[in-house]
Amino acid sequence: MPTALLIIDIQNDYFPGGTMELVGANAASLQAELLLSAWRARNMPVFHIQHIAEQPAATFFRPHTVGAQIHASVVPIPGEKVITKGSPNSFQETSLLEALRAAEVTDLVLAGMMTHMCVDSTVRAASDLGFACRVVHDACATRDLTFGVQTVPAAAVQAAFMAAINGTFCSVMLAAQVLADLPSPSSF
Repeated sequence: MPTALLIIDIQNDYFPGGTMELVGANAASLQAELLLSAWRARNMPVFHIQHIAEQPAATFFRPHTVGAQIHASVVPIPGEKVITKGSPNSFQETSLLEALRAAEVTDLVLAGMMTHMCVDSTVRAASDLGFACRVVHDACATRDLTFGVQTVPAAAVQAAFMAAINGTFCSVMLAAQVLADLPSPSSF
């Protein structure tokens, strides 16, 4: 059964100079790029998710902006499906489920941004829909959050969200672990 790589919202606004810079965006995108290269070398299915914020008050991912473009590290090539969404859950009001089913995908490897929002929402939905999921935590990034007067550092946000989904909704792994489990490219 095909295992698809799902790259969620690795877009320019999350990188240094963007309007919603995340902690560790560059490092996470490098790991996502390694995964993408491995999937391409094996001709395995890749799906890119691109968030476009249509709300007039949106401060990032605004339509037709450089910030909304998919980052150069994981830019799609011809034949790779790009799904546009407007909410955190990549399945909500998109064609993602139909595209995955058409490709006979049963397993997902997820990488992307923001861990606490779009990655979390998507992996929970994917699990509910019956997909076996692996989230690559070093290919994900998030930001500091506030709760009342407390600031929660990005590293703590990342750890808490990965701990919350691991085992119930997915397996949380390092990119190196996922890559080591892939069949050799010559078998494709």
